[in-house]
This record gives sequence, structure tokens and C-alpha cells, in this order.
Amino acid sequence: MATSDPSKGVDVDKVEEILQTEIGGRAATGKAATVLFLVPLVWSLFQLWIASPLPYIVNFGIFNSTEARSIHLAFAVFLAFSAYPMIKGKHSSAVPVYDWVLALIAAFCASYLYVFYRELSSRPGSPTTMDLWVALIGLVLLLEATRRALGLPLAIVAAVFITYSVFGRYMPDVIAHKGVSLNKLASHQWLGTEGVFGVALGVSTSFVFLFVLFGALLERAGAGNYFIKVAYAMLGHMRGGPAKAAVVSSGLSGIISGSSIANVVTTGTFTIPLMKRVGFPATKAGAVEVAASTNGQLTPPVMGAAAFLMVEYVGISYLEVIKHAILPAMISYVALIYIVHLEACKLNMKGIERPNRPSLAQRMLSWVVLLIGLCVLTLAVYYGIGWVKAWLGDGAAWVLGPILLLSYIGLVAYGTRFPELEVDDPSKEMGALPEVGPTVKSGLFFLLPVVVLIWCLTVERFSPQLSAFWATMFMVFIVVTQRPMQAYFRKHGAFLGAFREGLGDLVHSLATGGRNMVGIGVATATAGIVVGTVTLTGIGLVMTEFVELLSGGNLLLMLIFTAVISLILGMGLPTTANYIVVSTLMAPVIVTLGAESGLLVPLIAVHLFVFYFGILADDTPPVGLAAYAAAAISGADPIRTGIQGFAYDIRTAILPFMFIFNTQLLLIGLTGWFDLLLTVFSAVTAMLVFAAATQGYWFTKTRWWETLALLLITFTMFRPGYWWDRVYPPTEERPGAEIMEYVEEVPADKDIVLKVSGTSMDGNDVSTYLKLEIPGGDSPEERLLGAGLDLSTDGDVMTVNTVEFDSPAEDAGIDFGWTIEAFQVELERPPKELMFIPALILLGLVAFGQLRRKSREDAQEATA
Repeated sequence: MATSDPSKGVDVDKVEEILQTEIGGRAATGKAATVLFLVPLVWSLFQLWIASPLPYIVNFGIFNSTEARSIHLAFAVFLAFSAYPMIKGKHSSAVPVYDWVLALIAAFCASYLYVFYRELSSRPGSPTTMDLWVALIGLVLLLEATRRALGLPLAIVAAVFITYSVFGRYMPDVIAHKGVSLNKLASHQWLGTEGVFGVALGVSTSFVFLFVLFGALLERAGAGNYFIKVAYAMLGHMRGGPAKAAVVSSGLSGIISGSSIANVVTTGTFTIPLMKRVGFPATKAGAVEVAASTNGQLTPPVMGAAAFLMVEYVGISYLEVIKHAILPAMISYVALIYIVHLEACKLNMKGIERPNRPSLAQRMLSWVVLLIGLCVLTLAVYYGIGWVKAWLGDGAAWVLGPILLLSYIGLVAYGTRFPELEVDDPSKEMGALPEVGPTVKSGLFFLLPVVVLIWCLTVERFSPQLSAFWATMFMVFIVVTQRPMQAYFRKHGAFLGAFREGLGDLVHSLATGGRNMVGIGVATATAGIVVGTVTLTGIGLVMTEFVELLSGGNLLLMLIFTAVISLILGMGLPTTANYIVVSTLMAPVIVTLGAESGLLVPLIAVHLFVFYFGILADDTPPVGLAAYAAAAISGADPIRTGIQGFAYDIRTAILPFMFIFNTQLLLIGLTGWFDLLLTVFSAVTAMLVFAAATQGYWFTKTRWWETLALLLITFTMFRPGYWWDRVYPPTEERPGAEIMEYVEEVPADKDIVLKVSGTSMDGNDVSTYLKLEIPGGDSPEERLLGAGLDLSTDGDVMTVNTVEFDSPAEDAGIDFGWTIEAFQVELERPPKELMFIPALILLGLVAFGQLRRKSREDAQEATA
């Protein structure tokens, strides 16, 4: 029976389940503990091996992607059964015999594709009885492993999709299909790469494991404590400083974390009590941590592993994903810090006194020196290393490697000049803040692995897997060597003891990385069932029809319903599985219905839209697992914590709607540096203004008409084109019969927007908008043929005679026999950014009125 503390409103059993799920299941003893330590350790070593160039150098231990996925899942399900009990709270320190048996059977079923890879390859589509039994048992055990490691929600979702696959003919007409046999289900979901062993598990195998291991190594080395200390040293003196520091430290931790719940139970253990100690109510302290942790999953470069999945699903490079996601994540975090500031102002909080308070001139000088130093360092690194690479080519590594090593040794030696950072005790009273300079300088070497990672990704253009491998290997070197080097430079002696301690840290980090991957490995495999069901049954088209029916063809309603369904689908799911489910089911809805309404947006914008709302489920009642975890620490009611967290995250919820209609927020379609700066300025301003509007407080408490004015300013700054389009339309439609004249004027390799109609292959009437790239050529006919179109005119009707195979026209979705009804022509007009001027004037008037009212209120308080 669930127990609860009525004074706090916390379901203790629920909290224990959440914490146990995220921290790692059983605390086994004896031989079981040894196995549960060695298996994840071996798993980590296997992942490092397949990510390294070594197999190809020694020509041994080379695994193809399917074999690697099979072994990866075998480790994950073995640990899911052995590390997590069947019933929460029972067998928490020992592993019963039946769990060992289930673990071995599950591991065999998962590794079946590796063990019998050659035999399965020789009989595609013709599984034997043994194949089918292994597949069906594997599916059942995978669902049970998911229930144990991640709870019921994802297991129920996958079970529903399996049931839908088999019993489709008995479903309501709107979602019915002919159904599939158990043989077809087992073969599709388990014996190929369409279901469980699909793209999602491949990304978990290739990229995600290394980044989780990278995070485990950083945490073991002390980087997590370093980030928290730096955040408090730099921000603790401000109003609500600990809460602002919580946002920053949780953001830094969440960037490399694969779960918002895990982030809450790690950084929140320190940040939530500190916020309460300076005056934040328990509900708001927990809500700030929840909002910061969920936003960490939306922040590049990892995005809870979703960034790597987007590479596969959207078909763009990893760097492109980072570029498009960075501005919304950045302005969302800036707004959260500002929300915390407004909350502190409402509560009339003061900052914590610095030990050595610098003067204004000293602070200005420090910032100038810091900015100039960063610029000089950036230019020196970029151009210096770039010059070495251009000069020495492949031999540059033999020069840059020693430079990196010397930099590391120098930074460790420099850091030992300052006191070691102690882990804060949340139960003690908060004293003076640590000094900024010594705190920052004590751990600068922690930034080097991140520099290596970014350099490999952006300059060397290595794959994410290889980049993560080299960054992880450098982190391994740091974990092993930092303690003996610090002992040497501090003249503490015990060099060999420190070295052994470093080796122990490494081994424990490898085991921790493997344990932390159990949930993600199982989740990506189970989410593959959803993907497999979509390809097996065509439910994606059904979902499109369902949302179209609900929205009645209204574009805004379509987006709202898609957002709500994504929010529901994301409840209780870990980040990676969350993205797989919402992107598979809901992204095609926006693409299809948006195109029919004339809304053509880049696919990355669509995927970010559904991902944002899927992640917001972590703090949305009634499930809101992150809110439950935060409430367990703060002692507040979990439902109230979730509601308050979602109130803080409203700023995140409006962003997807804005970047769907204004893709410049995703840094798409910018014309230069001025355009970039203007976009960043307008987005940050809009988000800060929106924060003030939703908090009901700016310089002082806002009145209702001021709130409306602030919301109007927010909308205008985010989407100036909405108003500008009413005065100066951006495009006009011309009849399809005139397309030849237009194509003759279009620059080479430019996209044109066509409105086409016809009958699809399944017999449905289609009318939609699409983009088609037109190559160069001597005549309009030749240029259209280059795009794959052969057209003919019959009066006022332009008909598609043929569509060339594998041409841009076929990729765009055009079919022969269709009609080109119209095309869009861009019109010249003044820049839409002129709308910022009246918006800023209105903002100035609101500010003027609030400042006058604030001065009167201050005067009344002074005389009272």
C-alpha cells in the first residue's frame, strides 16, 4: 500500500520508485553486486572498443551496425532484469534465481541477431519456428524489462501498439486496419531493423552511450560540484542568487544528462535546499529546479540524446541540429533566470554577501579583461591550431597532442594554487559565498574535454561517435591522472595512493556509465516498437486524419491539438523514447496538414515542435515525474510543484509556435551578421517581456492593461511578419498556366512554391503546397526537366505528364497526371523588422509608467 506524509502531500512509494528508477535499481550485495559491477563495466569497454579506430587497425572485433545493436540490447536487458526487482521494494539487495534466468533468456533473445546473423541473412522474410519463438519471447521480455527499469508508462504504450498491430480490424473505423499475424509481427519487430533493432537503438549504440559515459566520467572527476560552485560564486550575490545559480548549474548538468528526472535528483539535492534557505517557498524552489532540468533536455549539444536521433530522422548534419536548437534553448534559459529574479523581487529578497565585494570599476575591468581574454584565446586556438593543421596535415596530431597535454598539466598545476572545492552540505546554514576567481580557476582543466569534443565536431568534422570517443578518452586520462598530479603539485605525497584512487575512479565511472545506460538502452529498443508499428500498419496516416478531423482544417487548432497529444504521449517517458514516439506519430501530422494549408516549414522545426511538448510532460500533472522527484527533496506537494513548474515553462511552450511561423528563431534564412544580431535581440527581448507578463511583475506589480500590452509586445517581437503581412503581403499566387514565364526568371537552384492537386496512389484526392528546387538551364522546359517535370498546357490547366524517377520532383511528392494549380511569387516589400519600432516604443511607455509608480511606492514606504 502506498504511504504518504499528509503534511507534505508526497506519495513516498511513488517518490522511492522514481528515485530508484533514475539512480539504478537494486543495491545488491555479495556475488550479485560483483556481477552487477562487472557486467556494466564490460559493456562500457565494449562500447569504447566499437567506437574506436582500433578494430579496423588490428582487423579484429569488427561489428556491423546490426550486430552492435544486438549486443548493446543484450547488455541492457540483462541488467534490467538483474539490477531491477520484479516488485519494487522486494529483493532489493539480492537477485533471486528467476531473475538470473530471465536475464539470461532476455540477453539470448537480444543477441540472437548477432549469434545467428549469417543464417538470418540467408532467409530474409522466411523465419523458422525457432526465429519466431525467440522474437515473441524477446518482445514480451523487453516489455517487462521496460516496466522494471522505467515504470509502466512506456511499457503500456508499446503494449498498446502491439495490440493495435494484431487486432487492427476490430478497432474503431477511424483507426482500423486489416491487422497482422503474429508471425508478421515477430518478424517485423524483432528479426529485422524496422522495429526494435531500428534507428533509435542504433543511435543509442553509436552515440548516446559514449555521451552518457562522458557525463559519468565528468561527474566522478568532480566537474558536477565544480559547476555548482562556480554558479553560486558568480550569481549568489544577486537577488535570489541561489535560485539563479540553480538554473545555471542544472542547465550545465542537464546539457550532458540524458534525463530531466535524473538531473533533478542529482543537482536538486543541493540546489533546492539552498533556495529554501534564502527564502524561496518549497513549491517554487522545486519548480525552479524542474523547469531548469527539463530545459536541459532541450539544450545542445546532447539534448537528452535526441540531437543524434534528429540527425537520422531529419536527414541533416549534427552541427545543423545544434545550430537550429541553440537560440530557443538559450533564450529560454535567460528567461528562466529572469523569472527567478522577478520572484526574488516580489519576495523582497537580497543577495548573499560576497567575501570580497568588488567596486563597480573593478567589476567593469574584470568583464573587459575576461571578454578580451576569451577573444584572444578563441582566435589563438582557432587560427593557431588551424594553421598547424593546414601546415602539417595528418601529422598535426603529433604537435597538437603534446600542446593539449601541456595545457592540461599547466591548468592542473595552476588550479592547485587555490583551495580544493568542498561539497556543500544543504543541512548547514549558508555562509559567505566562495570567491569567484579562485573557484573558477581551481577547475579550468574540466573544460578541456569539452573543448576537445567541440573541436572534433566543428573543426575536424568527425562523426558524433568518433568525436565523443576522443573526448571520452581524454576524460579517462583526466580521471586517472588528476589526483596524482594534484597530490604532486600540492606536495601532499602519497602519489601512488592517489594514482590507485584515480584508477578506482575510472573503473567505477565505467561501471556507472553502463548502469546509467540501462534505462536509455531499453527505452530506445521499446520505442522502436512504436516506430515499427507505424511502418507496419500505416497508423501515421491515421493520426493525420484524426487531427484533421479534430481541427476542422484550422491551422492553429491543428498545431494546438498536435501539441496537446505530444504532451500526453510524452508523459512518463524518458527523453530518448519520448522524442522517438512523438516524432514518429506527430511530426508527419504537421508536415502533411501544414502543407495542405500552405504552411511549409523545415522538417527540423517540426521535430523540435513535437519534442518541446513531449519534454514538457516531465513537469506536467498528473504524471510529471520530474515534479515528483523535486517534491521529494523540497517537501512540497508534487501536484502544486508540477503546476508551478509548468507555469515557469509557459515561456518554453510558446517558443515552438513562434519558430513554426518564424523560422529565423532557428537561425534559418538569415542574410548576415546584422540579421543574426537583430534576431537574437528581438527573441531575447520578447522572452524577457513575456516572463514579466506571465509573472505579473516587472519593476512593480503589473496592471491588467500592462499585462496585455506586454503580451502584444512579445507577439510582435517574436513574429513581426504577422502584422506586416496584412499591410505588405509576402507573396501572391499566380495561375499554374503561367509557370513557364516565371521559371525563366527564377535564379538557378532556387526553391519555388507550387500548389498541386491530383489523386494519390491510394486513391485519395490531394491538394497541397510543396517546394521544388529549379536547376539552371537554357529554357524553362529544360530547367523543369532538370527538376524531373515534363508539363503540358491544356487551356488554363498545367498538367504533369511525367515525373522522372529519383528526381527532385518525385522527392517533393509530385505524381504524374497531377495539376499545377498555382505558384507563389515573392513580392518586394519593406523589412518586417520595422514593426519592432512601435513595439519598443510601447515597451518604453509601459516601463515609464511602472517606474513612476515604483518611485511613488518607494516614497510611501520611506515615509511610513
